[in-house]
Amino acid sequence: MGVLVMIGDSLREAFFMFWETLWALVLGFALSGAVQAFVSRGQMQRVMGRHGPAALTRSSLLGMASSSCSYAASALARSLFQRGADFTAAMVFMFASTNLVAELGIVLWLLIGWQFTLAEFAGGAIMIVLLRLLLPRLVPRRLVAAARERLDRDEAGGGAHGGHGGHQLPAEAGSLAGRLRQPARWADAADYTISDLSMLRREIVIGFVAAGFAAAAVPASFWGAVFLRGHGALTLIENALVGPFVAIISFVCSVGNVPLAAALWHDGISFGGVVAFVFADLISLPLLLIYRKMYGGRLTLRLLGVFWLVMSAAGLLIELIAQVAGFIPATRPAVIAPEHLSWNYTTILNIIFLVVLAAIYWLHRSQERLGGGVQVARDPVCGMQVDMANPGAVRQEDGHTTYFCSGHCRDRFTGQAAMRS
Repeated sequence: MGVLVMIGDSLREAFFMFWETLWALVLGFALSGAVQAFVSRGQMQRVMGRHGPAALTRSSLLGMASSSCSYAASALARSLFQRGADFTAAMVFMFASTNLVAELGIVLWLLIGWQFTLAEFAGGAIMIVLLRLLLPRLVPRRLVAAARERLDRDEAGGGAHGGHGGHQLPAEAGSLAGRLRQPARWADAADYTISDLSMLRREIVIGFVAAGFAAAAVPASFWGAVFLRGHGALTLIENALVGPFVAIISFVCSVGNVPLAAALWHDGISFGGVVAFVFADLISLPLLLIYRKMYGGRLTLRLLGVFWLVMSAAGLLIELIAQVAGFIPATRPAVIAPEHLSWNYTTILNIIFLVVLAAIYWLHRSQERLGGGVQVARDPVCGMQVDMANPGAVRQEDGHTTYFCSGHCRDRFTGQAAMRS
């Protein structure tokens, strides 16, 4: 009976955390879809061929505009690198597209406070600077060259065809004002939004459920054994180092790790440790396996070391800056989510944005009728939109071509097809 009560309390906590952030999730993904549909990235590789300050600034801005989940960001960074982008610039793009994004900041603000949103954006900038300094020095050129050759061999063997992979846009047509008047563009924006939600639904569900169990079922003493407390500077350093480790084993990435971050903060983890955990969505175990397949084992180990160092260092620096500036929250929430539904601004906003989501879904279903989705296919595994002219991977069988965002999704599809047969 006690187990059932614990499960019920955990799921209830998960639901109310989701309810508190529902409108923000819809808003964030809608903004992301609009950016992808209305902002051109047609010359991305050309502006990312170096790793100087100007090129990395452009890479960061393009990453912010792409606003991808961790899996999509890794696939797109791979394709950019394969098409001639500098390796450091491609990694900066990947970091920016998963950390410097609106939906993540909004959900952080609602669940644990504006201080964490500020830390996310400031820490994201710090990580980009650290990547610029460390990645070229700690990752040998021979490993980067070997990874490019590996990707070229995969492409020659049918593993990937064309340019970007991941989310793609049609060719640029007219001014931004002109594009805003095109119903097809709005339909495409809706389709990007629904695609992103479909692609991330598992991560979002896992994130909230895991956070619910962490808040209701995991005793504070467990986190006290994992994260040091009360040891001054040693606590700050240890928490910033261990935060990414928890991210690796949690299997949760993108916006899905924010609820778990809220549970960690509630249970007494340091500010910098929580921030480092949020940053570490790019080194969750599933993504490390993807890196290994794309770049090889040796480069993946180097990336793991550099990324972990950068994420932990950024978390620690943010902690120190926040202490000096005085914006670390003085209290921790007694509860992460409310105990019951009530008629307040959250409920009103949720109702409004559920109506907005219904309108977005209608536009998504009407995409073909409105003239959108030209030369765009949908990855049958993750649901991502794929430019048919520049897919991440393709599979041809019995005269039928299936398009994928990456070789990872193609291989999963092939394995599932083999099991069915």
